Amino acid sequence: MKRFIGFVTKEFYHIFRDKRSMFILFGMPIAQIMLFGFAITNEIKNVNVAILDKSKDTETQKIINKINASKYFNIEQEITSEAQIESIFKKGKVKAVLVFEKEFIKNLQTQKQAKIQVITDATDPNIANTITNYVNAILQNYLQEINQTDKPTYQIQTQTRLYYNPELKSVFTFVPGVMTIILMLVSAMMTSISITREKELGTMEVLLVSPLKPFQVIIGKVFPYIFLSIINATVILLLGFFVFKMPIEGSLFLLAFESILFIISALSLGILISTISNSQQTAMMISLMGLMLPVIILSGFIFPISSLPLPLQIISNIIPAKWFIIILKAIMLKGATFDIIWKETLILLGMTVFFIVLSIKKYKIRIE
Repeated sequence: MKRFIGFVTKEFYHIFRDKRSMFILFGMPIAQIMLFGFAITNEIKNVNVAILDKSKDTETQKIINKINASKYFNIEQEITSEAQIESIFKKGKVKAVLVFEKEFIKNLQTQKQAKIQVITDATDPNIANTITNYVNAILQNYLQEINQTDKPTYQIQTQTRLYYNPELKSVFTFVPGVMTIILMLVSAMMTSISITREKELGTMEVLLVSPLKPFQVIIGKVFPYIFLSIINATVILLLGFFVFKMPIEGSLFLLAFESILFIISALSLGILISTISNSQQTAMMISLMGLMLPVIILSGFIFPISSLPLPLQIISNIIPAKWFIIILKAIMLKGATFDIIWKETLILLGMTVFFIVLSIKKYKIRIE
């Protein structure tokens, strides 16, 4: 037993001295519970909405103030005509528009009934449904305040209108999200083991003594995988279009360009992981464990980013998948053009350049 206890003690020492093992044992569970704890929720918070107030009376202003005072909505802007609704939806600034009918207070006082139209961006069906339910709850609370008698006197009817996804098909969210996750994880994983494979097989010396410069090695490693990832993206789009009836309202050329840009970004990130890893096992662990959770949780695929705590919202900005999902939904569902998604495109381009430059700098020309 003394020998056995000595052996177990030795194993404990090995584990405690290995920083990577300690990180896997304690760091990853803490990170996962924190991410899932804050992200997994059916609630929405701080959703930007726009107001089209055709009546502009005291009662509509009270309702607007009540909506703005809630933790669920932020009044992003007030518009003056229905022609502006589609343009602000395409820009992705707001998720819903509340339209108050003309002579709202007159109808409420004379007919004991008034109408509010709730127009939602239904590219994410769950969020659209939740927004409608929350608006109805706020209106019911407002009616309870003005109806002091036992029998309610006044009523407000809500009319719902859904943009881009009138049938509330969940596949409209599923296809862009899954396409992003597959391209991000598979592309990064494939390239993350490319240079580490050379190190483990002992062929790294051949690359180092070759006349190829570091940037040529990096680009050469990425180039073949671009075509393989393009095939992946094409298959996903074809399945989405023909099997799941996913619409493609925008330009196919623009969609192809943005997809290739994202693929190069993901592959460049994989190369960066490969240059800083000493083994394929380490590279695989970083590419899977280090990318899977952020891509799923912080990209806006499953959980709305506006509902996350502010620190996680800030961190989500460095996740390439977030920007690509915005681009995919804008092109495929909203028919957006480049002048609408130029900002997201520049961010992806900047990330790609950053990953490639950092990979070249991290590429070691000597074996340690």
